[in-house]
Amino acid sequence: RPCSRGPRAAAQPRPPESLAMPLRLDIKRKLSARSDRVKCVDVHPTEPWVLSALYNGHLFLWNYNSQSLVKSFEVTDLPVRAAKFIARKQWLIAGADDMQLRVYNYNTMEKVKVWEAHSDYIRCVAVHPTQPLVLSSSDDMSIKLWDWEKGWQNTITYEGHSHYVMMVVFNPKDANTFASASLDKTIKVWGIHTNSPHFTLEGHEKGVNCLDYFAGGDRPYLVSGADDKAVKVWDYQTKQCVQTMEGHTHNVATICCHPELPLIITGGEDGTVRLWHSNTYRLENTLNHAFERCWSIAALRGTHRLAIGYDEGTIVVKLGREDPIASMDPTGKVTWAKHNDIHQANLKAVTEEVADGERLPLATKELDVCEIYPQSLQHNRKGQLAVVCGDGEYIIYTAVAWRKKSFGQGLDFVWGMDTAEYAVRESLNAVKVFKQFKEETTFRPPLLVEAIFGGALLGVRNQEVLMLYDWAEARLVRRIDVCPNDVYWNDAGDLVALACDDSFFVLRYNKDIAAARFASGEPVPEEGIEIAFELLYEVSEAVRTAIWVGDCFIYTNGVEDAPTARLNYTVGGQVVTLHHLDQPLYLVGYLPAQNKLYLLDKHYQVVSYALPLQVLEYQTAVVRRDFAAAAAVLPNIPVDQHNRIARFLESQGFPEEALAVATDQEHRFELAVRLGKLDVVQEICKTSDSDAKWRQLGDMALKASDLALAEDSMVRSNDFAGLLMLYSSSGDAEKMDKLATDSEAAGKTNIAFMCLFLRGRTKECLDLLCRTGRVPEAAFFCAHLRAVAHVAHGGALEGGGGREEREGGGGHRGPGGVPEPLREPRRGSQGGAVARGAAAGQAAGCRVCGAGGARRGGRHRPLPGRHGRRRRSRRHALGAAG
Repeated sequence: RPCSRGPRAAAQPRPPESLAMPLRLDIKRKLSARSDRVKCVDVHPTEPWVLSALYNGHLFLWNYNSQSLVKSFEVTDLPVRAAKFIARKQWLIAGADDMQLRVYNYNTMEKVKVWEAHSDYIRCVAVHPTQPLVLSSSDDMSIKLWDWEKGWQNTITYEGHSHYVMMVVFNPKDANTFASASLDKTIKVWGIHTNSPHFTLEGHEKGVNCLDYFAGGDRPYLVSGADDKAVKVWDYQTKQCVQTMEGHTHNVATICCHPELPLIITGGEDGTVRLWHSNTYRLENTLNHAFERCWSIAALRGTHRLAIGYDEGTIVVKLGREDPIASMDPTGKVTWAKHNDIHQANLKAVTEEVADGERLPLATKELDVCEIYPQSLQHNRKGQLAVVCGDGEYIIYTAVAWRKKSFGQGLDFVWGMDTAEYAVRESLNAVKVFKQFKEETTFRPPLLVEAIFGGALLGVRNQEVLMLYDWAEARLVRRIDVCPNDVYWNDAGDLVALACDDSFFVLRYNKDIAAARFASGEPVPEEGIEIAFELLYEVSEAVRTAIWVGDCFIYTNGVEDAPTARLNYTVGGQVVTLHHLDQPLYLVGYLPAQNKLYLLDKHYQVVSYALPLQVLEYQTAVVRRDFAAAAAVLPNIPVDQHNRIARFLESQGFPEEALAVATDQEHRFELAVRLGKLDVVQEICKTSDSDAKWRQLGDMALKASDLALAEDSMVRSNDFAGLLMLYSSSGDAEKMDKLATDSEAAGKTNIAFMCLFLRGRTKECLDLLCRTGRVPEAAFFCAHLRAVAHVAHGGALEGGGGREEREGGGGHRGPGGVPEPLREPRRGSQGGAVARGAAAGQAAGCRVCGAGGARRGGRHRPLPGRHGRRRRSRRHALGAAG
């Protein structure tokens, strides 16, 4: 039984973009992993994992975010044709050609259970969505139900097919039923509690390989693919085939009805994956990854990801963006589309206090079941009208009653600034402009039209440039060499943000300059009216969603699929982070009356964050340098927002105003230091009692020549080094003595030693060295003092003089026994003094270095290891100090 039932057909070319469908799915590859032939794939519901069952008997667990192999299981030497996650038990189950089912714990890789389940190859396994049940189908023409809570007991066996049972799948709308596909050309629908089929669907000319149920909507449909190269859609209530789709050039091996998108995805042995619209049954796209034959496709509910198993490996792609389709009108009503259903919730109905970032308890109501699959939903500027666009069509509704107002054909739809002013991208070459639901003009830009943007000007974009036209006569206003993903205009129509892949630009538009140029009748160059736009600033952040509130641009950042993001806003180029988000959130609007921003998550749960309007008004006034208006708004700003205002003022170059507003002591300290405000810094230091702050104040006071404040700051911060510098410079002997005592008590003995030394209290210096265990330094210091003293005074030690010096009693003493201050020797007497010192050394001790030595029998005994050699060291040459 070879896997291929015939030669592989040639790959089908992808249809040209002009024929690519209204769904306009931006398909991105998330994983491309080559391996042996992949017979089955499955996607984990919570982890970024895809499971691949290989023909060589292995199971691979891939992480499609990191593009890495997480785990590998060696199951058997025979092909593994079926494998599925059982996520609620942290298991995976696999069926192979050795007729055994195996269950593993995918965290510990422990084998939980292995048993012989069938008498022939196992083709498929299916896991019940809620109950502890697993179905398996086999080439032995049977289907078996296993219960893991009963020790994997086979509770029931279903028989009725006359050929291999290739696939089984549970009904997502009624999990008590399932369907099976067989090479006997039939599809059977079963109940899990009875071993006979409810009914049989016949219509394929050859064996049926695969099937799947429609996941969304109310249609009771299932789809099948067979060796006759056809894909059939069945109504399992009327038991009729409602549609046959043809296009594959070889056997159809796998089918998946996407749980989120209106797509039927089929893969065949011709190497192609085809995407069919589940409403129109039109071929939307064809994927060819050049990985040979396609054997398995799996999709994950709640995402747009798709896993595909080929002869040469595993591919994971993402079909379009996963942003929720929602819009909010100025009255606080949020409208969103989920599948074909339109829902609405009133934010003003929430009366209880909800913390920032917490889900709002909203009562939702269903407005309509849309005839088209919505890909965008947006209100006009005043919120009176709303439009749903998708499937190459648009429908305009009245926002209050949600009644159809107009409709038409169009790939894209955008609103202008007026109530009933809008534009439609009719094709890749033409754009239509409407006013009051009547077509005003149709124009053809010089380049292909890939997207259009609404606002004060009509934006037309291709892969290289953005061109902005006026709404009245579709005249070119400006050509900008960027390729933005979105264009956001403020309500006044004088500020625009161009959101690109990695950054966004904010420009100011002067409509008077453009109007004057058009009124003059002068021709407009190809680049447009350059002076009509002024670049204000660029921010190097990717924008996911954004809105304008006055002159404040509020946005969520982060790249697609990132687990975290930030809610930021910018005024005048200064970016302020409002909150860090632990999940992707999407801005829908701002209500000034409630001072709150509202955001949606992927599950259409609404959360809010507080942002006082007064803060935005104040910052806008400062950016415009309207300080009178800013001063009028400031008293109305809540105190807890003053620090945010202070940071903003500092960034705008107004540190004094920021100091007056700031309440955070750390920030006030920084500003006061920057401005040199000694009195403010001193006030903050008294309240904080921080040594670092007092030390910084002492430095500032020294620079300002305020010695009293500097001394007070150094005393408070225990800055003994600074006090030493201050007292030694001023010659304050009394304070030097006190500093010596205080610094020694604080353990700063180096400062204490220096104070004593500068005061000429050398004996106390020696005592300090000895008390602190620095005996070698004390000996060296004593020797140094004696040598210098003898050199300075020209004295010679003779007889008992040497002994007196060694006992510490020699030399000239001042009052109280303290040595007199040291002074430099006279220049002319240096040589004689050295000679006399050497002679004294010979008389008192060693003839080499003057060190005292013991005499035995009238002979000098050199100290061991020191004088046994005749080499004179540097220490020997120092002189003859005893």
